[in-house]
Amino acid sequence: IVFASPLVAALRRRWPEARIAWLVQPECAALLDRHPDLDAVIVCPLRHWQRLWRERRYRELWAGIRTLRANLRQHDFDLALDLQGLLKSGVLTWLSGARERIGLGSREGSQWLMTRRLPRGGESRLIGSEYRFLAESLALPVAEGFRMAVHYGEAEAAFAESVIARESLANGYAVFCPFTTRPQKHWIEDRWARLAHRVRDELGLVPVLLGGPGDREAARRIADDADDQLLDLTGQTSLTEAAALIDRAALLIGVDTGLSHMGIAFDTPSLLLFGSTCPYLDTTRANARVLHHALPCSPCKRRPSCDGRFDCMRAIEADEILRAADAVLRA
Repeated sequence: IVFASPLVAALRRRWPEARIAWLVQPECAALLDRHPDLDAVIVCPLRHWQRLWRERRYRELWAGIRTLRANLRQHDFDLALDLQGLLKSGVLTWLSGARERIGLGSREGSQWLMTRRLPRGGESRLIGSEYRFLAESLALPVAEGFRMAVHYGEAEAAFAESVIARESLANGYAVFCPFTTRPQKHWIEDRWARLAHRVRDELGLVPVLLGGPGDREAARRIADDADDQLLDLTGQTSLTEAAALIDRAALLIGVDTGLSHMGIAFDTPSLLLFGSTCPYLDTTRANARVLHHALPCSPCKRRPSCDGRFDCMRAIEADEILRAADAVLRA
């Protein structure tokens, strides 16, 4: 969602009178609810459907799919864009009933549900390049700026201000985003605590740990090792409350995860630690940098071959992070 967010503004500039909607899973809907160029956010309970399928509750599943299909068809869409290119997203795109259905890098059979398929083109070193390529292929205006954007409301802004006041963060804080879905994308866990000490001592910033409810156990280990040198807010914020805190941070350090990419969207000085995934080395911002040590096995993505050593992430040392942090802060 963060990477593809520039598409919405480009679509609006191209067709000012169009009705634009985004189909999204409920856990991420809040990222789009405040978008000024969206007319509708349509929720698809995909995980709930998956649970119904596992539990063989097929009648409920079919009823849910029919309800979503009816909702989508009411909009009478002319165009639907499948940004994931997977079978599940292709089926949802097909359910929309749009007369033109364009799939970005469609695979897994989803290409047969599209009226047109575009490759994931663009310059791989550039952040969000596949979405810029899609915009250019659709003759959308990109010269006026094609930048990521995340929006939140007054309640989230007030939440962030209250945390800053309560925790005495007004002199500056650094957001840490260590958590993501795959272990090969994690930085070495015990290094976060040592980094917290150095960020406090050398940069004068209070480290603030952010993550979801499922990250609490790992966050507790990091916080315990840090000896009260960081503020652990893991699992204590909504997605948009975390966004508001990232927007106000002096620095963000994180792995390849959605919260980290928000730092670039908000123009927060950011350092992203990449290992198993292909990095976008061009962040388009002088105050955002990717740290990545390419190895012969890079990128392994979902198939690491290092027997759990994660050598690419281990190669990133705290000294390198602190030097890069100084550079992005100066920028």
